[in-house]
Amino acid sequence: MKHHLFAPTPPMGWNSWDCYGASVTEEEVRGNAQYMAEHLKPYGWEYVVVDIQWYEPGANSSRYRPFVPLEMDEYSRLMPAVNRFPSAADGQGFKPLAEYVHGLGLKFGIHIMRGIPRQAVHAASPILGSEATAREIAHPNSICPWNTDMYGVDASHEGAQAYYDSLFRLYAEWGVDYVKVDDIAASRLYGIHLPEIELIRRAIDRCGRDMVLSLSPGPAPVEHAQELASLANLWRMTDDYWDLWSLLLDMFDRCEQWYIHVAPGQWPDCDMLPLGHIGIRSVDGGAADRWTRFTRDEQRTMMSLWSIFRSPLMFGGELRDNDEWTLSLLTNREVLDAHRYGERIRPASREEGRIVWTSIDSRTGDVYAALFNTAEETQTVTASWEALGLSGSRRVRDLWAGKDLGEASGAVSLEVPPHGAVLLKLAE
Repeated sequence: MKHHLFAPTPPMGWNSWDCYGASVTEEEVRGNAQYMAEHLKPYGWEYVVVDIQWYEPGANSSRYRPFVPLEMDEYSRLMPAVNRFPSAADGQGFKPLAEYVHGLGLKFGIHIMRGIPRQAVHAASPILGSEATAREIAHPNSICPWNTDMYGVDASHEGAQAYYDSLFRLYAEWGVDYVKVDDIAASRLYGIHLPEIELIRRAIDRCGRDMVLSLSPGPAPVEHAQELASLANLWRMTDDYWDLWSLLLDMFDRCEQWYIHVAPGQWPDCDMLPLGHIGIRSVDGGAADRWTRFTRDEQRTMMSLWSIFRSPLMFGGELRDNDEWTLSLLTNREVLDAHRYGERIRPASREEGRIVWTSIDSRTGDVYAALFNTAEETQTVTASWEALGLSGSRRVRDLWAGKDLGEASGAVSLEVPPHGAVLLKLAE
């Protein structure tokens, strides 16, 4: 399908949620975009994504204010809150901000909630391109359990497709390149919302602009992998992921469930990277304003797993506060090559906290091997040629250290610190 061409490699970018919750401002978006253009764009980072509730004038953290008035146009479509996004004044929406991001050579994304605004439903607001009103297409008992902004849309009703078509035509006019749709891949109340995903897929296909479609939250049901791949570009394998070792450890199991479904344009998503300075106005994850609680070894483990698995990479911290260490995690070309060019990804071995994943560089045929130690003490982790499908001798390179380790045959064994990782390239 054509939409798979929109994201031929896993998307890489910045998202405002981990640092600013629902309350990000235009100045903060512009500042992070400028940092990305200066420091990260040469390494493939390109998306700047405004997360949830950009239409809520009083949003002040990751705690939602229930049942408050939202900024909306006359056709039941939410609009950026002008007090937070001044360039959106006079009905311009996100067009000026998207133009700024595009002017930096980057791409612009937004988060939306599944459904139609409750305030539009209660007011029976019109829908562009339909005789139906918001009240008639709403599914009033299809609600989000953690946010009060929307009712679901009844996909069987005339006007439902027109509503989503009008939304995505508006986003195309703004210049949106990436849309993250929430409360849709999984719901605590209803599971997956396939009818609304289908409405959105058609709306994007009709809007006249290529847009990457990301579905949240998770865990997306693996039994619907084929539908997800046919409708979206990425989908969350997990509920919101934070800087806690238990959640990182759990991701190994999720990757084992999903790796067979990784392919160009269809990316099972490990969720955002809670790195650097996070929680500035976000109180999720059990803590507030902080630097990531992950140790350096855990940060390297996360980047290694996300890279060899080819998860989308969405950085969650305030980029402008990055220290040299954090920046180094995002600008290692050899690691990012494994992320961009790996194929035939698979887990090679797993025994008592010693885990090995492997992939093959599609350009050179070189083999990548990620050696993980999830135990509480240093262990020797072995990647055997049998497990990796190799023969003969190979030149071994440590990609995080940026150094050659000499030749090996039969196996390579390295000491790996607790909660740590080593990412190797094995070249003929």
